[in-house]
Amino acid sequence: MRAPFEPLERVCIVMMSAVGDAVHVLPVISAIKRQRPSAHITWVLQPGPATLVRGHALVDEIILFDRTKGVAGFFEVRHQLRARAFDVVLNLQVYFKAGVITGFTTAPVKLGFDLARARDFNWLFTTDRVRARAMQHVQDQYFEFTEWLGIPHEPVTWGLAPWNDAERAWQREFVARFDRPIAPIVVATSKAQKDWLPERWAEVCDALAGDFGLQPVLVGGRTPRELHAEHVIIERARTAPASALGQGGLRGLVGIFDAAALVLSPDTGPLHISVALDRPVISLIGYSNPKRVGPYRKFRDLMIDAYGEPGEDYPVSMENRRDRMARISVRDVLDRVQRWKDTYASAGS
Repeated sequence: MRAPFEPLERVCIVMMSAVGDAVHVLPVISAIKRQRPSAHITWVLQPGPATLVRGHALVDEIILFDRTKGVAGFFEVRHQLRARAFDVVLNLQVYFKAGVITGFTTAPVKLGFDLARARDFNWLFTTDRVRARAMQHVQDQYFEFTEWLGIPHEPVTWGLAPWNDAERAWQREFVARFDRPIAPIVVATSKAQKDWLPERWAEVCDALAGDFGLQPVLVGGRTPRELHAEHVIIERARTAPASALGQGGLRGLVGIFDAAALVLSPDTGPLHISVALDRPVISLIGYSNPKRVGPYRKFRDLMIDAYGEPGEDYPVSMENRRDRMARISVRDVLDRVQRWKDTYASAGS
């Protein structure tokens, strides 16, 4: 560990896209704030994930980047960043658009990934780079930035749980609807290749209710694929699950997960929200490499790995494998539910 970076009073985070990535950024911010409580954190972020972290005690300022506005969105961000100066900019994203945003910032140090991992000439916009190393879990890759800053990242903390009276009241009202522990099911993701078959989710719902005494609750947004999955699941399940699609936004999802006994999710941002809340999660992963994007440190025993072949010792990589999710059977999922019951429920989790 190098000596702590000085000064560290004004920090800009450039990580604009997915909800899961936003979750992974929070332990980096927590580490910076532990080292320098007076540090002012500005985060350039897209509107969707911004709804997850807006109001977080450690996030001082969010500058929205609305990519749907095209070039105008870049000009809006440039205008806001022009009025600010930073001690260091952490470009945690490897794509060209993040490089452009980093280029708009004023700072003596603009830290990004090494040349091998930075894509689309992203490295042209940074002054310094973390040292080259093999691909790691996304969370560990972000911790390479705290290592460069000379800041310890342990303990790893997220601080995502409901954080005000209104959120806690919403959570209590939601949970009061049910007379048994809830088991939220994330019905779809941003990519169809990551989704599990809704007719199989219907079978799982029946088993959760009939064999494990849990109340399945369908969660997510209201995109066409999510609504289709909801329709198939409710139509096929013998005992219809509750549906909370679109209820409460991302902060409502945090409240639901925080109150859950068990979460079931494919590879998507809510999977990482569950881990951040320390709620047991059964993760179904086949399209993406689970060594890179699977649950971080916790609940790996509940993960279903359809990405690798039986006995395959595959490396950490960004390679995606199509048509793997159908390999996951209902029995695979219910075996993990039984493992949860034996290991976590019995321990009072």
